[in-house]
Amino acid sequence: MSLLQRLEMRQGQALVMTPQLLQAIKLLQLSQLDLVAYVDAELERNPLLERIEGEGGEREAPEAAGEADRGFDGDGDGGEAESWLANDMAPDRTEIESRLDTRLDNVFADENPMPRESGAGDMLSLTPAPYGNTGGSFDGELPDFEATLTAETSLRDHLAAQLDIATAHPGDRLIGSFLIDSVDEAGYLRETVEGVAERLGAKLDDVARVLKLVQTFDPPGVAARDLAECLAIQLREQNRFDPAMEALVSRLDLVAKRDLAALRRLCGVDDEDLVEMLAEIRRLDPKPGRAFGTHPVEVLVPDVFVRAAPDGSWLVELNAEALPRVLVNQSYYARVSKGAVAEGDKAFLSECLQTANWLTRSLEQRARTILKVATEIVRQQDGFFLHGVTHLRPLNLKTVAEAIGMHESTVSRVTSNKSIGTSRGTLEMKYFFTAAIPGAAGGAAHSSEAVRHRIKQLVDAEASDVLSDDALVQRLRDEGIDIARRTVAKYRESLRIPSSIERRRERVAQSAR
Repeated sequence: MSLLQRLEMRQGQALVMTPQLLQAIKLLQLSQLDLVAYVDAELERNPLLERIEGEGGEREAPEAAGEADRGFDGDGDGGEAESWLANDMAPDRTEIESRLDTRLDNVFADENPMPRESGAGDMLSLTPAPYGNTGGSFDGELPDFEATLTAETSLRDHLAAQLDIATAHPGDRLIGSFLIDSVDEAGYLRETVEGVAERLGAKLDDVARVLKLVQTFDPPGVAARDLAECLAIQLREQNRFDPAMEALVSRLDLVAKRDLAALRRLCGVDDEDLVEMLAEIRRLDPKPGRAFGTHPVEVLVPDVFVRAAPDGSWLVELNAEALPRVLVNQSYYARVSKGAVAEGDKAFLSECLQTANWLTRSLEQRARTILKVATEIVRQQDGFFLHGVTHLRPLNLKTVAEAIGMHESTVSRVTSNKSIGTSRGTLEMKYFFTAAIPGAAGGAAHSSEAVRHRIKQLVDAEASDVLSDDALVQRLRDEGIDIARRTVAKYRESLRIPSSIERRRERVAQSAR
């Protein structure tokens, strides 16, 4: 057998994914905010793109270019930014020493730290002096309005200010600052005492002592390592952490199960005292840090509006305010291209023109596709828009894709991060795609979301008798819904409805009050 080299020509068909096509597919699944950020970044890079002024045109997008660069570069994993963030959140010993410009051994060299308790005079001496005259500007005029605005105080700044007053020892301040940096938004410490001591090279007893100091700061319960410690700190602040309350806090699992009999035996109290203790627990704040650094609630902006037409049908229209509107400035291109002499300039202008034309076409195609998919969803779920969630039908992506002649993956991308504004509220498009629960005796299938809603209605309508999961199964089967007990339990837990035993205990506790 001989080996020969030869050239052959073969003809075949293959799907080639160009960069423009890949980007167009990616545009489909972007949310409204991500799309605005991406378009703003393109407006900065491409001189031939121009935003349409007027209604739905000009909009503000803070730091849009930076967000677009981070969100649309490669796989979007953050790259060096995430690496920098991880290193900044967990600095090693060398980095800490470089920031302090000294060795940690020098910081913790003092074996006889200053007393932790000081008088008013000592506290005043630790207050930093103001840096210069801040009462006005250099020319003696009053500061402008922007200079008088105050920023919102974060939890870290609030705790750091108390640390500056509580201790003047440099080692304690370093440990306290590190502990404060490890407190999350809810006010809980996410570092172990052993881990902090190992990272800083400090003694374990010193870290534990400084942690006790930080736990005395405002708000009460801050820097706790778990919920039980958070509640215990707040009860000590109120001078209510007696042995009975300590036993109650140590078994919060029984409190969650509402096992009053076991709690009475554990705490050694009667029913009346136990009810009062549970009431005190409910008045405590399980997340003491949430009062600081809260962000305003972002309103979900619908991509599509659905409203009833006079003839009884439904009108589906795009939200013009949620669509960035851009155009290609052909006159500017014609004027600039005449003066372009170098080949590099001509290539740059040609690429900008091609990119601008592609972006405008992709945005138009994206809008048409969203409208087409939303119209089919409204047609399929007509009963929901008329009568509510109880008439929600089972629906999957394949059904919609076959109805509108698109691929199932395209429908999935279109419905991701999109919402529909209805008279019943703004709902995500994915909300209308639910699994099917078979009907009893071969009846019509039911939507899983409708069944979940019916379970909630049955539990809310409980009077003296508490319905068990088996009773709920029987009620649903009487209504023509063939469902298993484990499915009812799963739906009940997703609705955060306690079990029948816990609900019965809650009824007993309420009647005892």
